[in-house]
Amino acid sequence: MRLSRRALLAATTAATSFSAAPSATAATPQKRLRTGFERLSAEGYALLDGDRVGIVTNPTGVTRDVHHIVDVMHADDKVNLVAVFGPEHGFRGTAQAGGSEGRYDDPATGLPVYDTYLKSGRPLADVFTASGVDTVVFDIQDVGARFYTYIWTLYDCMEAAQLAGKRFVVLDRPNPVTGRAAQGPVLHKEFATFVGRQPISQAHGMTVAELAHLFNEEFLTTPVPLQTVLMTGWKRSEFYDAWSLPWVPPSPNMPTPDTALVYSGTCLFEGTNLSEGRGTTRPFELLGAEGIDGRWAAAANELGLPGVHFREAYFAPTFSKFQGRTIGGVQIHVHDRAAYDPVRTGIALLVTAKKVWSGFGWRSDDWIDKLTGSTSVRTAIDAGASTDEVVAGWQEELEAFRRIRKEYLLYK
Repeated sequence: MRLSRRALLAATTAATSFSAAPSATAATPQKRLRTGFERLSAEGYALLDGDRVGIVTNPTGVTRDVHHIVDVMHADDKVNLVAVFGPEHGFRGTAQAGGSEGRYDDPATGLPVYDTYLKSGRPLADVFTASGVDTVVFDIQDVGARFYTYIWTLYDCMEAAQLAGKRFVVLDRPNPVTGRAAQGPVLHKEFATFVGRQPISQAHGMTVAELAHLFNEEFLTTPVPLQTVLMTGWKRSEFYDAWSLPWVPPSPNMPTPDTALVYSGTCLFEGTNLSEGRGTTRPFELLGAEGIDGRWAAAANELGLPGVHFREAYFAPTFSKFQGRTIGGVQIHVHDRAAYDPVRTGIALLVTAKKVWSGFGWRSDDWIDKLTGSTSVRTAIDAGASTDEVVAGWQEELEAFRRIRKEYLLYK
């Protein structure tokens, strides 16, 4: 941890009006929250004055009345928007998981759209250089899980902007599942991939602006010139429906805020031979496989996990695992969001699935280790550990991360 750089962060935050902390006396939630983009545009884009601007965004980069911010900025003479950079799934969101849209000119604005997916370091820096931008802006809705790739697009773009000599601006949006706490195992660096570049917890409980400062101070070898435009009126304890903001699916299999609520736990089923619900209308809420029956839901309910019930469910995915076949499993029903722990619940479902279904198996590439960040969860479950024993195994590392995380929380 580099204290001199943290001191610089504190000075920058205090001196920049765009990064002022939200007022504790704000009005009701549905009237008071303003996103980073709303604050930037209300100030006439003064932060970007005189710069050639490129923006990293996707379909979630919308205004309150669901106009895309690229269309809004392109039509405004007060900002010189010259390029768009698309992440996984693409700028307009046409690609499925593991895909992107490539390089093209946006039909609506004529702006060049560059593909950032699976690019990092010097190759991505070369994209920024070729675009001719002075400042790279980031505005994408995150869902609060380490393995959701947009936060690593943020990290890669910050690193590349530094290499290319560009300024970096992050426009903040809410963490839809609250910013109350960090939960779950912390990534070990030897397991770093695009679903986890750096050692943060599985559910990080931060906004993208907070993560940007943490990345800049803790993980980037050389910091990028960074400015963040914070929200006003956001409370760490609030879920997404506390504000009158539209929900735009950040990716094809994140259709609702309910999906985001369970995702940081049940995405672990991507590392198994069970369906994680892709190809259904309730991805990550429906889990199952051929040969599973009501015993799984019964075993999970017997644990008495806080805030959640499990229903025996049968479904036929339209794509992905078990495409077109009827399978059995569970549907997760969260009845108390404040009490619900998604990561512990995900572990409990892995433990009980292995106990009640003889066909349980991990993906042959040990993808579960990339998702959890080490071999610890897989080996503990294989050894017959209980949910509590698995969770206990990461507490020391989690507490160490929580101490670091606390230094970068910009909202109270």
